[in-house]
Amino acid sequence: MPLKKQFQKLPFPTPFGLALLLSVCSVFFAVVETRPADRGVGDYTFQVLSYWKDGFWGLLAFSLQMVLILVFGHVLAISTPISKLLDKVATLARSNTHAVMLTGGVTMLAGYFNWGFGLILGAVLAKKMGEAASKSGLAINYPLVASSGYLGMMVWHGGFSGSAPLKVAEPGHFLEEEIGVVPISETLLSTFNITLNAMLVLVMLGLLYWLANHRKFNPKYPVDNGEYQLPKGKDKLGWVVGGVMCLLAASELVDVPARGWGFISLNYINFLLFGMGLIFHKSLASYVGATAEAMKGATGIVLQFPFYAGILGVLKSSGLLVLVAHYFVRISSPETFPFLAFFSSGLINLFVPSGGGQWAVQGPVIVAAAKEMELSIPAMVMVMAYGDEITNMLQPFWALPLLAITGISPREMLKFTAFFFLVGTVVFIVGIYLFLG
Repeated sequence: MPLKKQFQKLPFPTPFGLALLLSVCSVFFAVVETRPADRGVGDYTFQVLSYWKDGFWGLLAFSLQMVLILVFGHVLAISTPISKLLDKVATLARSNTHAVMLTGGVTMLAGYFNWGFGLILGAVLAKKMGEAASKSGLAINYPLVASSGYLGMMVWHGGFSGSAPLKVAEPGHFLEEEIGVVPISETLLSTFNITLNAMLVLVMLGLLYWLANHRKFNPKYPVDNGEYQLPKGKDKLGWVVGGVMCLLAASELVDVPARGWGFISLNYINFLLFGMGLIFHKSLASYVGATAEAMKGATGIVLQFPFYAGILGVLKSSGLLVLVAHYFVRISSPETFPFLAFFSSGLINLFVPSGGGQWAVQGPVIVAAAKEMELSIPAMVMVMAYGDEITNMLQPFWALPLLAITGISPREMLKFTAFFFLVGTVVFIVGIYLFLG
């Protein structure tokens, strides 16, 4: 098939293609805006490309952390105990409203715990809701139920797998020289974040109730497209290894009164998820099989992150980062910059569909501008996180697993997630105004 026809078949630009486009744009603007008067265009373009090459592998550790937090969360979500629990939850629905609100509520809770876990669990729960309703003859709005299973991606960046707040809490992170280490007590566990997340969850549950009762619908149920079958293992080593890992992770909690929550980082969360997954799968063979299945969803991260790192190299080494930060300072004030950061973060997420990748690209700019305006760095980290997660409701990249599992179409999902986006945006604007305005 000709290459042109292959691209015509794509329903939207691929995230990998957008990463390439952003790389080209970063090099172009760096040459245009930062080229010294005594350097030729060709010569300086080659210099900027060298900055891109030098930065290409600068986020290897961060990239692996992002891969693992998705994979370990996915593995946990497809374990047998979780599957059985979801079967029981699905039987609790006695009406369309029950099915919608249960799916949305459980998914947001799971997403707050871990975004990979919430993403897959929400999709699986939505499908089980549909199957249970089909067997019992309960009329449900299945596309709305399935869309509710995506709500974990609206709360995740303010939860315990939030890429930006966990990264800045880690000693040696790539912005440590600029902002130091920022513990989660100032970001994820701050009054600002906890209150805003509580507001968001309550409002979204109210919206789900309204949507579920808004109008009549034609009952629809999932098509049986089969489920992944985990290999069965007779060994019980998962219990042993996972138990030891979880005990070691739990031992850190003993010193919380003395040293606070500073130990929680991406590495800690991944270690805990690894141990929990081993326990839930019991068998090492089952765990390995589930990991192989979950790794398929990490392809985008593996391919995109080196390009984001290259963009970061261009921004820093060329001086374009400083110019962009100064531009934001000129067009805003300490009162308006949080809103500008929120909306720009939401826009950039449409092109960089990864919270970790976006922090690598946009984080340095926000930090530089916030420092110049003497704004709270922890608060601005969370503002960027909120902008990143809200446009997940419009960004199709992370919805692909849900669409595959539930069987609904992107159009069916978008007509509901667009409501989620609009209402969620209002909540975030109000929250940012109340706390930072």
